[in-house]
Amino acid sequence: MSTPAAVRYWEGELTVYKRIWFSNVLGSFVQPMLYLLGIGVGVGSLIDDGGGSTASLGGIPYVAFFAPAILAETTMMLCAQDSLWPVMDGFMWSYRYRSAAATPLGSNDLVAGIALWQVTRCLIAAGGVAIALLLFDDTRSWGLVPAIGFAVLTGLAFTMPISAWSASRESDKSFPAIMRFGILPMFLFGGAFYPVSELPGWLRPAAYATPLYHGIELCRRSVIETLTWERGLVHVGALVGFIVIGTLLCRRVFAKRLGT
Repeated sequence: MSTPAAVRYWEGELTVYKRIWFSNVLGSFVQPMLYLLGIGVGVGSLIDDGGGSTASLGGIPYVAFFAPAILAETTMMLCAQDSLWPVMDGFMWSYRYRSAAATPLGSNDLVAGIALWQVTRCLIAAGGVAIALLLFDDTRSWGLVPAIGFAVLTGLAFTMPISAWSASRESDKSFPAIMRFGILPMFLFGGAFYPVSELPGWLRPAAYATPLYHGIELCRRSVIETLTWERGLVHVGALVGFIVIGTLLCRRVFAKRLGT
């Protein structure tokens, strides 16, 4: 009982994860490697041969531009999916949140435990991507170490607001729309495949306002070692803002649903 309540929830998630850890960890390395080979190297070789392409990418090869973005995109996709149906499951189907609330764990403890577990999942996923990036000369740098931390922040910036939304729903009807019209457009237009400056002028502000854009900028500039303190603080501040607001909403919704 001396163990912090959030850690006790984390231990429960870890117990379940031990059954599937191998395939999950393997996928964290294989999937980004396929992206790197197919898009970073394959498509990138065609882009690098084009006139003026290097200038539009800031003077770096395409693989160095694209590959670090996979860190942020991986944690975004992971946390977005884990914050939809699994969160609703805790209230509507398995009732595991209600069961936990019948113990000394309160709603705030559950929210903190969910965040702690997602940090763990993000570290595993981002670590797999980082190992894949180590295999390429253009992305092998000490900047991968802080980039893993930035990827975790990016994941949390999605986990907390989406978990609050999922906890407030009585059905999952809106979840496919969130993935199709929210997460997927961010995946395509968040600055991973090409600079946001190449988007139409009316679309750029929307891209700049997304947590994925800030996460990609942090990961990319960290890996290619062009991240300044001023720029880093702006992007980190934006991600922390999403996390704080999402956490407050999450606590409120969890407390209302669980009556604690």
